[in-house]
Amino acid sequence: MAQLGKDSFAAGDRLMPVNEAVELLFARVPSVEGVEAVGLAEADGRVLAQALAALIDLPGFDNSAVDGYAVRFRDLAPKAETILAVEGRVAAGHSPCAAPVEGKAVRIFTGAAMPEGADTVFMQEDCRILDDGRVSLPTGLAQGANRRLRGEDISLGEEALPQGRVLRPEDVGLAAALGVDRLSVRRRLKAAIFSTGDEIVSPGEPLRAAAVYDANRFVLHGLLRRLGVEVTDLGILLDDPKQIGMALREAARTHDLVLTSGGVSTGEEDHVKAAISENGSLVFWRLAIKPGRPVAMGVIEGAPFVGLPGNPVAVFVTFVYVVRPLIAALSGALFEPARALPVVAGFAYKKKKGRREYVRVSLRADASGETIAEKYPVEGAAVLTSLTRTHGFVELPEEVATVAPGDRVAFIDYGLIR
Repeated sequence: MAQLGKDSFAAGDRLMPVNEAVELLFARVPSVEGVEAVGLAEADGRVLAQALAALIDLPGFDNSAVDGYAVRFRDLAPKAETILAVEGRVAAGHSPCAAPVEGKAVRIFTGAAMPEGADTVFMQEDCRILDDGRVSLPTGLAQGANRRLRGEDISLGEEALPQGRVLRPEDVGLAAALGVDRLSVRRRLKAAIFSTGDEIVSPGEPLRAAAVYDANRFVLHGLLRRLGVEVTDLGILLDDPKQIGMALREAARTHDLVLTSGGVSTGEEDHVKAAISENGSLVFWRLAIKPGRPVAMGVIEGAPFVGLPGNPVAVFVTFVYVVRPLIAALSGALFEPARALPVVAGFAYKKKKGRREYVRVSLRADASGETIAEKYPVEGAAVLTSLTRTHGFVELPEEVATVAPGDRVAFIDYGLIR
């Protein structure tokens, strides 16, 4: 487990900008120990523990990019078609013919090694085969056309994948193309999740009067699993400070990260903040973010703890912008914030300066092909359909106070952040 000091997150009680919070995480959170070697079929989504250098050139030899005819460029007529005898044939996986290609063309297929001396390949559909078996080659082809050079993809010894890369299928494919069959990756993180509150009931149980079914644990479980984290669902904690404190201590001893939802505001029945203060250390981050301002973060039994808000939309937003980078820091992963795309606002909006806000929107194309972002009509942080019926967020930075229809705004697709 990662062992953090009690003052690891000592950052005061002011309203903290989101970017500053993320910078603090990466500055003070060490990555967990533990590395294992896995086969390529199990490597997708894992964090690469050490950089991978190319063991071979890729490709390992000059080869043809097309089916056609390989020639020496200097044998071509500069301003007219060239007619050459065809001598030899080379297919992928076979050694090229040893015959000289001077003044001749060699029949070649995609992926086949270039014959000695040949430097240019004509696509077969651009050529004419004459009755006597010779080939007519058109004018205008550049020297080196349709030839893949040895090492043009990656050269022997060059870094193929950086340390900390969260491996994707294409990364695994590159490792395979280099002849690597196992990769060294960091062990998976282990996270414990709770929901808190006397009003929370698990799905499948009878719904008491004035109670609500718990959505947050299932949102968190899915988000964590998508990041490759092993999840222990520890259920619902009642609003009892002693019970909450004991449960959090026990969870922290066997997990790399503990997450709760609910109970982190300043009300009399919000006991998570007090429980952490008594059983560990807590900096109450009043993040400058909406939805999701009440976020508690601290250390208990050496493990990081994050107490997320009680409303499910706020849980989603604060997970994406606080917990996701925390998981990257703990797992030693290179963190890549989602890239925003410019779209046109189809709505008017007002907000406070100094706070970053995430507006749930759907996209549509207007008659001119412009992409328009339309705000979901119900804004509450408890409105789950505002996530299920939209495509992503419009991110409004701290300095923005108003948005008018027609303004350019930054759109972030949900698929890029979960």
